[in-house]
Amino acid sequence: MLTRKQHELLMFINQHLEETGFSPSFDEMKAALDLKSKSGIHRLITALEERGFLRRRAHRARALEIMRLPGSAVPPRMEAPESSAQNVVQGNFGRSPRQDKPNAITLPLFGRIAAGSPIEALRDQGQGIDVPMSMLSAGEHYALEVAGDSMIEAGILDGDTVLIRRGDAAENGDIVVALVDENEVTLKRLRRRGNSIALEPANRNHEIRIFGPDRVQVQGKLIGLIRNY
Repeated sequence: MLTRKQHELLMFINQHLEETGFSPSFDEMKAALDLKSKSGIHRLITALEERGFLRRRAHRARALEIMRLPGSAVPPRMEAPESSAQNVVQGNFGRSPRQDKPNAITLPLFGRIAAGSPIEALRDQGQGIDVPMSMLSAGEHYALEVAGDSMIEAGILDGDTVLIRRGDAAENGDIVVALVDENEVTLKRLRRRGNSIALEPANRNHEIRIFGPDRVQVQGKLIGLIRNY
């Protein structure tokens, strides 16, 4: 069962693919659904992926593929075997292994995430980053560039790239990507306090923010970090 917005987005993407041969940009999808931020589109696409209606194709920008439509058990379009074989996502990491770097995975790099004041972070994917396969576990992953200093006492610095395993579950004390009020995205340590959720910085100069449980959605959990010197 799809929500109204999920259904609207799926049908818009399908129509755009039929008319142009390529998927719409995040800006086009945002405008079509009259949403204020790209993070809302990212959330809808993730939900459609999890339900098997949509997938992102590896190593291509603006490359969404319709797997099936509501009421349909098969994809509306099938590719030639050679084409589909080149785009199989291996290892459930979100991108296929690099042919020139067999021990590396190219993860989508979605944009900058605030480790200070929350900012919109999950932007249209147009970049990728090579990550050693040994740093990843089972599941789907993506990368985000850190902006700010609120997690420095956890060893996360401004300009670092954090590796995130996508998911909506987290234990107390986990460092997570949190979506606040369906608009703001931030990297913080999560604590449950009764019926409330606290997003804790790892910098004594920043304040803990406390929200009702319906205001915070976990978008993924920190599993690694890459730093350039």
